[in-house]
Amino acid sequence: MSYIEDQNFKNTDFRNNKLPATEFELCEFINCNFAGIDLSGIRFTECSFIQCDLSNAKLLGTAFQDIEFSNCKILGLRFEDCRDFALSFCFENCQLSHSSFYKMKLRGTSFINCKLIEVDFAQCDLSKAALKACDLHDAVFDQTMLSKADLRESIHYSIDPENNNIKGARFSLPDVVGLLDKYGIVVG
Repeated sequence: MSYIEDQNFKNTDFRNNKLPATEFELCEFINCNFAGIDLSGIRFTECSFIQCDLSNAKLLGTAFQDIEFSNCKILGLRFEDCRDFALSFCFENCQLSHSSFYKMKLRGTSFINCKLIEVDFAQCDLSKAALKACDLHDAVFDQTMLSKADLRESIHYSIDPENNNIKGARFSLPDVVGLLDKYGIVVG
């Protein structure tokens, strides 16, 4: 496995330049295209992805450790395929729709101002996570741990309080009514 440290990659289309099994540390990827490519087995440590497209990339055994995603298009990824050892990332202003975090431990993870439409958070541990100002339309919350999570300013969520742990979670008006969807009542 090769090792690349402290390098910047700008405007690179990795669909044309296949990545070998590599470890990237302290690297920055700006406006790069990883759409549909196989990132399996690659390790990213303390890297930043800014304005990148990672849509439909394969993540089997991929390691993301202390990663920042900013203004990225990350559609349809199966994050549960990643290596879970030391997994740590944050997302800001990203499009993560149709992605899956099924059964993942994401305690304290930040999703700020992200589109999380139809994202699968089933059986996920989102304790103390920040899902602030996110669009959670049709996101799946099933046996999800949301204790002390922050969902203030998030919209379009539907969370069953009887099927998910929401103790100490923070919500804001008017979208807190998404906790009542299962009852089929109309508020207002």
